[in-house]
Amino acid sequence: MIRKLMLEAVAFSFVISSCSATPPQVTADVGSGKFNLQPEPKHYLVAKVITGAIEEYHYKKIKLDDSLSVQVFNKYLKDLDGGRSSLLASDVKDFEQYKYKLDDQLEGGDLTAGYYIYNHYANRLSERIDYALGLLKTKMNLDSTDSYELDREKEPWFSTTADLNSYWNKRLRYELITQKLLSKDEQKAYNIIKKRYENLKTQLSKLKSEDVFEAYMNAFSSTVEPHTVYLSPKNSADFKIEMSRALEGIGATLRYDEGYTKVVQLTKGGPAEKSKQVQPNDRIIAVAQGKDGEFEDVVGWRIDDVVGKIRGPKGTVVRLQIIPSGADVNSAPKTIVLVREKVVLSEQQAQSEVKQVNYNGKLYKIGVISVPAFYIDWDAMRKKDPNYTSTSRDVKNALIKFKAQGVDGVVIDLRNNGGGSLQEAIELTGLFIKTGPVVQVREANGNVKVNEDLNPEIAYSGPLTVMVNRFSASASEIFAAAIQDYQRGLVIGEQSYGKGTVQTAAQINELVNKPDNLGQLNLTIAKFYRISGGSTQHKGVIPDITFPSMFPANLFGESSEPTALPWDQISQAPYKPVGQLNVLKPVIEADHDKRMKANSEYKYMLEDIKEFELNTNRKTVVLNIDQLKKERDLKEEEELVRYNQRRKLLGEKPVAKGSDRVPLQNDYVKDESLQITAELINKSVANTIAETLPKK
Repeated sequence: MIRKLMLEAVAFSFVISSCSATPPQVTADVGSGKFNLQPEPKHYLVAKVITGAIEEYHYKKIKLDDSLSVQVFNKYLKDLDGGRSSLLASDVKDFEQYKYKLDDQLEGGDLTAGYYIYNHYANRLSERIDYALGLLKTKMNLDSTDSYELDREKEPWFSTTADLNSYWNKRLRYELITQKLLSKDEQKAYNIIKKRYENLKTQLSKLKSEDVFEAYMNAFSSTVEPHTVYLSPKNSADFKIEMSRALEGIGATLRYDEGYTKVVQLTKGGPAEKSKQVQPNDRIIAVAQGKDGEFEDVVGWRIDDVVGKIRGPKGTVVRLQIIPSGADVNSAPKTIVLVREKVVLSEQQAQSEVKQVNYNGKLYKIGVISVPAFYIDWDAMRKKDPNYTSTSRDVKNALIKFKAQGVDGVVIDLRNNGGGSLQEAIELTGLFIKTGPVVQVREANGNVKVNEDLNPEIAYSGPLTVMVNRFSASASEIFAAAIQDYQRGLVIGEQSYGKGTVQTAAQINELVNKPDNLGQLNLTIAKFYRISGGSTQHKGVIPDITFPSMFPANLFGESSEPTALPWDQISQAPYKPVGQLNVLKPVIEADHDKRMKANSEYKYMLEDIKEFELNTNRKTVVLNIDQLKKERDLKEEEELVRYNQRRKLLGEKPVAKGSDRVPLQNDYVKDESLQITAELINKSVANTIAETLPKK
C-alpha cells in the first residue's frame, strides 16, 4: 500500500510539473580541460523525481536545507577524491560557491554544481594520470628513506601542483616496489604499472553524462541514508545480470572501491565460498585464465570489466591474486585457484547434517541446519506447485528427518546469511513457537504493524541454538532476535550486521508515466523492530554467547555507515517468553569462556584480530625495496610457522616453504556452538520451555 500511494502521489506531482518546465543548462566554465560533460534533458526530470520522492517519502523525513547541502557537498567530494590526491585546495575553495546551494538546485532539478565539480575532478585526474605515465618513462628511486602516506582521507588538500607531484612520485614508487616484489622483475613491474595507468586513462575517456548524474544523485541519496540508492537505466536493467549471473562463475558479489575490486558477499555453495580462502573485503588485484595463464593487473578497472575476466565457462580455471581483508600493506598477495561452476540452486538452499557431540563423557546427537538465505520460489508457489522450495519448508523437512533420527538438539547456522524474504523469517520462527508476534515494522508516518506467526503447529520443541556472525543481516536478524526475545533458544556468535530498514524499489518511468527506462530508486520507507521494542537497525543482534570478530563494527556493518539510521526503541509487542534461558546463560557463558581459554584456534583468532588492528592503523610506509622485502619475508616465515602449528594440531604433516597452503578445515566456532548446544541439552533446558510447547 505504501508503495502504491507513493507511486500515485509522486507520479501526479511530477507529470504535472514536467509538462511545462524547461531544463536548466550547466553553463559554468570548467576551464581548459577536455572534460565538459553536460546533463541530458531527461536528467532534469529524474533529479526532481528523486529529490521529491526522498523528501516526501523517505523514512527519515529529511528537510532540504543548507545543513543538508553542506553534507551532500562533503560526501560528493569524498566520493570523487576520497584520498585527496587529485584536487587542489584552490579547486575545493572554488567549489564552495555551491556549498550552500545544492539543496535549492536539487529541488529545482538544476545540476550545475554536480557537473561543474565532476568535470573539474575528471580534468585533474587526467592530469595526474598523464603525470604518472611521464614518471614511468624514467628510472625511479626504489631505495630511499622517503615515507609514503597510505591514507590521506583526513589530511588537508594539497596547496600546489608541486605538492601533488611530490605525492604522486611517492605513490608511483610504492606501486612499483609492491609490483617488483610480486613479479621479481623490475622491467615487468614498470610495464604492469604503466599498463594500469593507460587502462585508467582509457576508462576515464569513456565517461558519459549518465556516469556523472548517477554519482551526483547517489552522493545526495547516500547522504540521506546508505540504502537509498539511484541506479542508472543501465545499472537498473543489468543489475541482476551483471552482478549475479556474471559472478555466478565463482559465486561472489563484487564492487568497485577506490580503484580496487572488493569482495562484498559470498554465495553459499559457490567456488569462492567452498575454497575457504576468500572473505568479504578481500581486494582482487589480478586475474589469470587457466592453470598457467599470465596474471593481468585489474587495479583501477571498471567492475564490469573485472567481471568479464572472472566470468567464464563452467569447469574452466580462473586464478585470482588477492590482498586479504586487513592484511598488512606489505603482505604478499594470495594466489587462489578456482574452478568456475554454475552455483547449484540446491547448494544455496538449507543444508542439514547430524553431528555426534561428546560433552562431559556423554554423546549427544545434534542436528545442524545451515540456512544461506531466506528464499522462496515465488513462481512455483503461484503455479500451486506442491513442492515449491522455501527456507521454512526446507527447514521443516530437515526437522522432520531429525525427529526420525532422534536428535537431542538443533543448531540453526545463519552465518553469512544476508537476509531475503521477510515472510520466510516469520514462517521459520513459527516452526519453533506456537503463535505470536515475530517482528514489528514502523512506517515513516509512525504506524506500526506487528507481523505474527498464526500457525499453531510447532515443528520442533527441543533445545535450540542459533549461530550468527557480522554478515548475518536483515531477515536473519529478525529470526535470531525473535528466538532470543522468546528465550526459545540461545544466539551464539558475533554481533550481527544491523540492517534493520525496509526498502521499496520504484521504477522512475512509472513515477512519471513515461515509457523510457529512466532508472530505479531504492527508497527506505520503514524500519524493523524486535517484539521487545528495540530496533535491529545499527546494533543488530547481540548474541547470548559472544565470539570476537575479525570484522570490527566501525569498519563493517551498518554501524560503519556515517548516515545509517540510528538505533531506537518503540513499545514492545504483546508476547510472553516461552523459555527461561536467561537463568542458564551465566553458567553456560562461564563454561564457554573456560573452553576458549584452552582452545588454540581461539588464541589464533585473537592474534589475527590484533594483527588486523595494527595493519589498519598503519599510516605510512618507507619507500625502500630492501627494507620492505625483509618485512615481507619475515611475515611470510611467521605465517608459515603458524600454519604448520595449526596443521600439527589437526594431525597433518607440515608443508615446506613455497608449497601450496590448503585451507585448514577447522570451524572452531561451529565446534564450540555444538558444545554449547550439548550443554543446553545436558542441563535439561527442554524442561524449562513453557507448557504451551508439546513434548517431543
